[in-house]
Amino acid sequence: MSNEQLSRARTSLGVVFFPAFDWAISPTHPEREERLLYTRDQLTEEGLFDIEGIHEYRPELMPLEDVARVHFCLPSIGAVVTDSHLAAAGGAITAARLVLEKRERKAFALVRPPGHHAMRVVHGNRGFCNINNEALMLAWIRSQYRHPSGRPLRFAIVDTDVHHGDGSQDIFWNDPDTLFISLHQDGRTLYPGTGFIEESGGPAALGRTVNIPLPPGTSDAGYLYVIEHVVLPILRDFKPDLVINSAGQDNHFTDPLANELLTAQGYAALNARLNPDIAVLEGGYAIRGALPYVNMGICLALAGLPATDIREPDWREDVTRQSDKITAYIEWVSDRVLGQYFKPPRMPHEGREDHGFWVQDRHIYYDTDGISEQQKVRYKLCPACHGFATWQTHSSRTPHSLCVLIPRNACHECRQKAQEQLDEARRSGRYTQVLCLDESMSIPPNTWPLEEKTWQ
Repeated sequence: MSNEQLSRARTSLGVVFFPAFDWAISPTHPEREERLLYTRDQLTEEGLFDIEGIHEYRPELMPLEDVARVHFCLPSIGAVVTDSHLAAAGGAITAARLVLEKRERKAFALVRPPGHHAMRVVHGNRGFCNINNEALMLAWIRSQYRHPSGRPLRFAIVDTDVHHGDGSQDIFWNDPDTLFISLHQDGRTLYPGTGFIEESGGPAALGRTVNIPLPPGTSDAGYLYVIEHVVLPILRDFKPDLVINSAGQDNHFTDPLANELLTAQGYAALNARLNPDIAVLEGGYAIRGALPYVNMGICLALAGLPATDIREPDWREDVTRQSDKITAYIEWVSDRVLGQYFKPPRMPHEGREDHGFWVQDRHIYYDTDGISEQQKVRYKLCPACHGFATWQTHSSRTPHSLCVLIPRNACHECRQKAQEQLDEARRSGRYTQVLCLDESMSIPPNTWPLEEKTWQ
């Protein structure tokens, strides 16, 4: 790559960096500060920030109370969230602010701890995640901006982490204005064991959850095929106002926790074709052999620069070659996924209808903290809005609690019935805690600042 090619970014890029020096699951755990320290050294040594149009930023600290925009934290927010989590979520918000205020065209939040396994209800850490950085970022945007037409803002999250983004899926499962697409190693072979094609969204958002389970041994060719033949056609149809890449890097061929074969150049090509507005780091645990090179490739792609000279020290063509059998299987999966998006099922795959509600009984295990949780989730089936929801939840750490979600643009009847359930629960004394999360906010003064997207 010539110096002339790298002298100026074609697309301005803000890189928000936060390694979380004071937070790790354990000193030798894969999710620790070295994940980003080697990356920081690599970006500096390669002169990334010497390129005109690429700038480094520090994250803002998200206020503790803003966690309640998205999560029910039990027994309390303070028991679940540390300052490092607030800085990671704040880094995602900083990235959004850079783009929305038109200070940069693209932004990459290189932050940790990750967040995409954190669900609506949080009792502790699962999958290395406590709170969901992308969900908190979108909640912040919705609290600050409206579309000029008055319609709801439409967002797409494309999660390319090797693990299914079950937390993001849970949060946006019944939200028709948020499209969640997850490309991940098949849940039959990897944690968290979910993310199958049939999981397509809640009763008010059927087709808005898109799962693309890929077989072990999927390489650059497989991921790029799915982007071209599934993800981009769906984005063209959905027409989001903003696209976010949950940029997990644990599908790299050297990652110790999974079995995929993506390379740094593959990641760069994926981001160049996806062309997200914002990327937020999720997983990735090959600390020396992958992350510095992958993050460099993603930065160059977001800045519109070539990444053809990036090569990991352990790369060999024979190691990252995809078999013909896997190629054929990926093509079959892609056809099924695309067909289901355009012709979604009439009812969700998970749960049952019960007296005007869609009900799910769930058991959730917090693998990091060893917590076992039982949930009964009820979504109101409402023709006028996407319905309020309740969670009856208890765990090995926290007694019975009731959580009530009032969605954005909730109709008068749903708001009234939600309030009745809250009042009855508080009077009954059956619950240790009764919590309410009201997403319905007054229309903020800022109008949406982005140009309409054109999908190629």
